[in-house]
Amino acid sequence: MRVGLLGAGRIGAWHARFLSGHPLVDELVIGDADTRRAEALAGPLGTRAAAPDEVFQAGLDAVVIATPTATHAELLIRACEAGIPAFCEKPVAPDLKTTLEVRACAARTGVPVHIGFQRRFDAGYAAARQAVLGGRLGDLHRVHLVTADPAPPPAEYVLSSGGIFRDCHIHDFDILRWVTGREVESVTAVGANRGDGYFAAARDVDTSAAVMVMDDGTVATMQGSRYNGAGYDVRMELSGTAGTWVVGLDERAALRSAEPGVDWPSGDAWANFWERFEPAYASEIGTFLDVARGHAESPCTVDEALEALLIAEAATLSLHEDRRVRLAELR
Repeated sequence: MRVGLLGAGRIGAWHARFLSGHPLVDELVIGDADTRRAEALAGPLGTRAAAPDEVFQAGLDAVVIATPTATHAELLIRACEAGIPAFCEKPVAPDLKTTLEVRACAARTGVPVHIGFQRRFDAGYAAARQAVLGGRLGDLHRVHLVTADPAPPPAEYVLSSGGIFRDCHIHDFDILRWVTGREVESVTAVGANRGDGYFAAARDVDTSAAVMVMDDGTVATMQGSRYNGAGYDVRMELSGTAGTWVVGLDERAALRSAEPGVDWPSGDAWANFWERFEPAYASEIGTFLDVARGHAESPCTVDEALEALLIAEAATLSLHEDRRVRLAELR
């Protein structure tokens, strides 16, 4: 396969290293608005660097989009209109209107699009989904999600991120739907600023929490932080009438027991999301290559990404208006 990669930043560099060594990829063409950055990434990998326009003209079998959020929609539409199967990091677009435009283009052209929600490819989340849908937890009553970063992103990133619910917790919203197989009906969100002032300046928060009610009455709670000194902490707890399962409760969980004589977990906490989810990212891109070859259906379409964004929009509106928001308002 000849694969194009757009975006040579942090996440693009990881995808480049994986794609350049994948047995299905004969040629990788890396493009970035900063041509020197593309060349710096391509050189050591023995791949080719090109301007973004040249990447689309390289006779691609697939394209991976890892550029800033504001550019995703334009590049996805371009890929669809060129008939090139596309993988794109979340989100599809920073707003609902543009996301709907991309959805319409993908539907009209019939070109496969896979949006990057890597938690769907993590072994723990996959096992939890099977347990819930297979009835091993009985009737699900309660879900709790945690996403906490050890250090905040830079100010310039926060200003263009769309806020913690759209940028960070959209992963929680997507995995909540995927694992439970249910839809969110309402969101009540709160937040606070306990750290750097640039979060407040961006109308964002660095500490977050939300209560979501699902369409079957299940109550889901969520909390997050940009200042989790214990390390990178991502967990999901699911409790039902027949049992409780927890995703992310391993030897490297970023927590410690306060009980005397209990030294579990004993390992070093996960340092960042790359370290924690590296196998999931590899599986995700490998699956996309199968999608591009016509050997599989997209496991996370624009429609799926739209549902996660709707929850993020509802949470953001709830935070700013200090009220419970029903998703029906946004639909």
